[in-house]
Amino acid sequence: MNAYRGLGPISMLLVLMIGAVSFAGESLPSQASSTPTIAGTYKLVSRKLPDGTMQFPPDVIGLMTYTKDHRTVNIMWKEPDGKLYALALGSTYTLTPREYRETLLFVIENDQITGTGTNYDLMPRTRTTAVTADGGRIQFKLPFDPPTVVFEGNTLTATAQSGIFAPPVPAPEGRVDVWEKVE
Repeated sequence: MNAYRGLGPISMLLVLMIGAVSFAGESLPSQASSTPTIAGTYKLVSRKLPDGTMQFPPDVIGLMTYTKDHRTVNIMWKEPDGKLYALALGSTYTLTPREYRETLLFVIENDQITGTGTNYDLMPRTRTTAVTADGGRIQFKLPFDPPTVVFEGNTLTATAQSGIFAPPVPAPEGRVDVWEKVE
């Protein structure tokens, strides 16, 4: 029985050490590590083309809504020759200070510009991209679209690097769309 008397303090010390190591590995909640939010409805207010041409509704029009875990996009634009492109999509997403993860649920495209017509894509797929969150500014590349998006205040700016949704849909590099949060 005397052999077990010294285990009480040793056991207590081990529990405290394990707890301290576990606590040291966890970060305390802070403003910087809290989950960012992009929830809201955004209206497309302008598009700047690579040649500097500005487009406004009704030549380019769109609404995008982020709930706490879903995203919907409806966008349409008209080329100078009168041909139209329209996109509707629905997805789920998660956003952390480090990553944006999106799962496409459906995509409907009507593309008169390249002549591919209407396409219905019902194949769910998931991709993840890195996030940069600094104060009130959140930036990431959309995983299925080429635009890099920046959320700052009530403005969402999307800058295309190439193609829009998937080749061969046209979206010249350097196109900049400005969206305003309406709700």
